[in-house]
Amino acid sequence: MRYAVIGDIHANFDALETILKDAEKKGFDRLLCVGDLVGYGAMPAECIEAVRARNTVVVAGNHDFGVVDKTTIECFNSDARDAVLWTREHLNDDQKNYLKELQLVHEMEDLTLVHGTLCYPEYFDYIQTLYDAYLSFQALHTPICFLGHSHVPIVFFNDNPISYFMEPEVDLENAPKVIVNVGSVGQPRDQDARACYAIFDADKKKVWIHRVEYDVEKAKQRILDAGLPPTNAHRLILGR
Repeated sequence: MRYAVIGDIHANFDALETILKDAEKKGFDRLLCVGDLVGYGAMPAECIEAVRARNTVVVAGNHDFGVVDKTTIECFNSDARDAVLWTREHLNDDQKNYLKELQLVHEMEDLTLVHGTLCYPEYFDYIQTLYDAYLSFQALHTPICFLGHSHVPIVFFNDNPISYFMEPEVDLENAPKVIVNVGSVGQPRDQDARACYAIFDADKKKVWIHRVEYDVEKAKQRILDAGLPPTNAHRLILGR
């Protein structure tokens, strides 16, 4: 089984379209998403519908739940908060209900999906240290977990001690439990403006992190034209 794993789309439909085309060329059996379909960008409805149309397994991100009042947005920065309020006015009831019904964690036979951390997923914390990774490993019941939230691709191995890798191809053949942050489709934050996603081959026990060029200027202009905070547009160019 081959999975394409996406996340942190953030209403960037130009990036999402490009990623989906790239993944289809590479080949996959099932599309998975680790959350944050919306927020920051100018095309939230289109992103939701594109993901729904592909029977994608999706878990909730903090922006998804923020839009439908299932988590507080008081801790969001002002640009993120303004985008959430704007998004509420640009989704129909069906799309909002879709976001409301998303689960925080989805566990499959061979993998788990979550947006932030597996320990207290409702808090939408980040894995920023090896100890953060350790806490989520304690809650992981499958061989591999995919997540996002930080917008930075990285792979943690539950070795003794815990180790991490940032290479574009990671062999899991002899690995213990693994946590994979798949980066961000719509708003990378590792100084690389290209859209990012992962392919996981469960049979070959390998993960590939793919970076794809897309029309960043077009996505930037959509945000500006929509009247969203300019910071949300300009950071796309910088990849931060």
